[in-house]
Parts: sequence; C-alpha cells; structure tokens
Amino acid sequence: MDAFYRSLHDHLAGSLQTLPDKPRENPDNALRALWYAAVGQPRSVVTAGEGELPPLDDDVGRRRLQQLIERRLAGEPLAHLTGRAHFMGLDMLSGPAALIPRVETEQLAQAGIELLLGEPRHPAARVIDVCTGSGNLAFAIAHHVPDAVVFAADISAEALALAECNRRHLGLERVELRRGDLLEPFGSEFDSTIDLVACAPPYILSAKVEQMAPEIAEHEPRLAFDGGPLGVTILLRLLEESPRLLRGGGWLALEVGLGQGPALGRRLLRDPHYDAVRQLADARGDVRVILARRA
Repeated sequence: MDAFYRSLHDHLAGSLQTLPDKPRENPDNALRALWYAAVGQPRSVVTAGEGELPPLDDDVGRRRLQQLIERRLAGEPLAHLTGRAHFMGLDMLSGPAALIPRVETEQLAQAGIELLLGEPRHPAARVIDVCTGSGNLAFAIAHHVPDAVVFAADISAEALALAECNRRHLGLERVELRRGDLLEPFGSEFDSTIDLVACAPPYILSAKVEQMAPEIAEHEPRLAFDGGPLGVTILLRLLEESPRLLRGGGWLALEVGLGQGPALGRRLLRDPHYDAVRQLADARGDVRVILARRA
C-alpha cells in the first residue's frame, strides 16, 4: 500500500491545481478523501486527514480510486467526487445542486452564532437563513445554538432537495425548510419576531461568472454566484426587506464580496431601520461580513 499510495500522491502533487477559495485541499488530504470515497466510506477533505486509511487491496478498489483521481485532475470538485464537504465542524453532503460551502462563510456563521449566544433569550431565538443552498449556514447555527428555532429557504428546488438530505444526515430535522425567493416564504406571521436574518448570497458580477475557474463555472450552479450586473442585487434586497421580519435588537448578518463591504456599510449607517453596523474583516483585512442591528 505504501508504494501504491506514494505513486498516487506523486501523481497528484505534480498535476493538482487547487483554488484559493478551497484552501483546505492539498495533494495529501485530497488523496486521502478520494481513498475513503473509493472504499465506500466518504469523508470530507478535513475529516479524511484523521486516522489510518482503510485497506484498499483489491484491484477493483484501486481502479476506482485511480478513476476518481483522474476525474479530480480533470477539474471535478473534490467535494462532488467524495459527496462530502466540511463546514463549522460538520461533515455535510455535497453535490452539484448547490454551492460547495466555503471557508469564508464560516466567518459569517461564527458571527451569527456569537450574536445568538451573546444574550439569553426567552422564548428561544428565531433565525432565518436565506439562499441556504445545501443548508450549511442554517445547520451550523442549529448545531451550535441547540435551542434556536431555525428556518431556511432557497429559490432552487434542487438545492432544497440537497438541504433536505443534509437535514436527515445531520439529525437536525428541527430546521424547517421552505422554498421561495429570498424572504418571500415568510409571511406576516413572522413580522417583528426574528432575532437573526442571515445570508451568504450570490455576489459575483454577472459578467464575471462565466470567467470564473472551470472547476466552479462548469460544476457549481450559476444561481449561487450571480449577484446581478453590479453584484449587489440580492444584498440590496436583503437590506430593504429584512426590517419587516427583525424584532427590535435583532440582527441582519450578510457575507459580502471583495470590495463591497465599505459601501454597503455606509448605506446601512444611513438607514433609519438600523442603529448599529459592524464590518468584520478577514485575515487579509478585507471586509467579508456585515452585521446590522434593527433599531
């Protein structure tokens, strides 16, 4: 096995091209993740790094692994080949129906969780996550804030089907899934009752979507990236539509694209519906999360 592993590792190391938005992938953990997939024990790129690899002694298993490696080198995302993605400590199901959870969205999830845990609430906190995709943000919040009442919505039936599979996979059936355009699935009975509206929306300029790396553009849904001509169509709608749902002191929490944070922050500071605005930067100093408190 050692010689076989080394030959495959060298092959990957010499040919694998990884994207900056998937920093957890390297030749070693990619090979381990594909190895687990080949033996029918799928793991994400993160959890595949734990423990000893299971045996892969038969020729069928080795051919299966070699085929997975060639598909990865041809540009198929690792999370699609393994059927797993890691987010906030959860190994989730992944597939082409929804965006693969990104590391940068964990900053949004962490901020939302901290807001909910920062003060006691009775009754339990109520949360809405829109553009939920595979449900990663909603399920992370439900997992880390066990008493929260969480609703998640998406316009895509395919994405919601994957989110439903994740709901069962993670044992988080208490998260309620709804289909619709942004906040449309939440009627007047939700008005002024929500503690957190969270969203990792599409925010890439329409003209740039097709210019994205083929690994993204050819394998992940455009709906999850396309933020309109200026990239902020969904973000601006959320700024305008969220106040109806938020209780006084409730928070709007958004992931934003590179360069979008400062302008959106200034807009929120001028909006009388909100009385506090926070801009959270990543390790490089770029604002990637905006929090706004309902007045």
